[in-house]
Amino acid sequence: MTLLKPVGDFFALDIGTTAIRVVQLSHGSNDTWNLVKYGHAPVDIKISTSDSAQAQQKLGEVITTAIGQSGVKTKDVVLGIPSSKSFTTVVEVPNMSEQELRGTIKYQADQYIPMSPDEAKVDWALLGQSLHDAQKMEVLLASVANNYIESRLDLVEGLGLNVIAAEPDSIAMVRSLLPAGITDAWLLIDVGDVATDLVVTYNNSPRLVRSIPIGLQSLVKAAVQNLNVQENQAYQFILKFGLAPDRLEGQVVRAVEGTLDQFMLELNKSVKFFQTRYPNVSVSGMLVSGYGAAVPSFVEYLAAKTNIQASVANPWQKVRMSGGDQEKLQTVATQFGVAVGLAQRTKS
Repeated sequence: MTLLKPVGDFFALDIGTTAIRVVQLSHGSNDTWNLVKYGHAPVDIKISTSDSAQAQQKLGEVITTAIGQSGVKTKDVVLGIPSSKSFTTVVEVPNMSEQELRGTIKYQADQYIPMSPDEAKVDWALLGQSLHDAQKMEVLLASVANNYIESRLDLVEGLGLNVIAAEPDSIAMVRSLLPAGITDAWLLIDVGDVATDLVVTYNNSPRLVRSIPIGLQSLVKAAVQNLNVQENQAYQFILKFGLAPDRLEGQVVRAVEGTLDQFMLELNKSVKFFQTRYPNVSVSGMLVSGYGAAVPSFVEYLAAKTNIQASVANPWQKVRMSGGDQEKLQTVATQFGVAVGLAQRTKS
């Protein structure tokens, strides 16, 4: 099983916090794809985040439901790894051949990953020459703890599936969210239930990867506390009124202001870190997906706070599909960034 290397025919499985997503694509011409199959099944957050045997059994049942709904026939699957369970970084190493790098990187990995290489699955991909030191090159390193990936494999393979590769969510989403032809620096922001993945890309490759522990649930919790409403109502307020100052007299945006301040602190910290590392490269824009695309005025809020243009990302931009599928996917389309990105892995 590989973390980053290409694979053959398969379908993608994104085991999210509140939903299971399945996508199978066929490769079209150039950088285009055709939608073959897809599935989506909600899952209780208490089930998806529990390690108990009972919860894992129920999670397996939901995965089976999503796959059955999709109509996927192949048993080969590429699995997404949540950013909270993986570590991804970009490191610089002296210039050498790819063969030399292959022989030395596993011994160098312990300098960079927060666990012993013996306790982790580690993979890498060569990004190319360093942007500021011609004597070095940049390498993308990804790792995941053995105990986590083994338990995940037990779950998925116990359903009769064959896991041929696994990949961090933050890497997968770059394929689907970044438009073709974008070579300058862009910040991809995927807001999930409990965390947000931040990836700065340059020349179509990730150059900075971070996950911050603030997501939709953080906003809901702040709204519950400051508006004195039930969680269900707070959730509806966030997704209906969002951050618009003229909706509900601006009560919602004021209620979540403290959480938004923390979010912006981490986002700005990431941008500054990137620009410190690459002083001659500026972030040209931001692309927002997940719940960030669903919360009204969130994109406009980001643009106003950073002075960087921001827009909603479309994970399906390179995928051809029928009008019927477009309509069915409409309400959840922006949440498929990881699943579509996993499905876009190629042999080349």
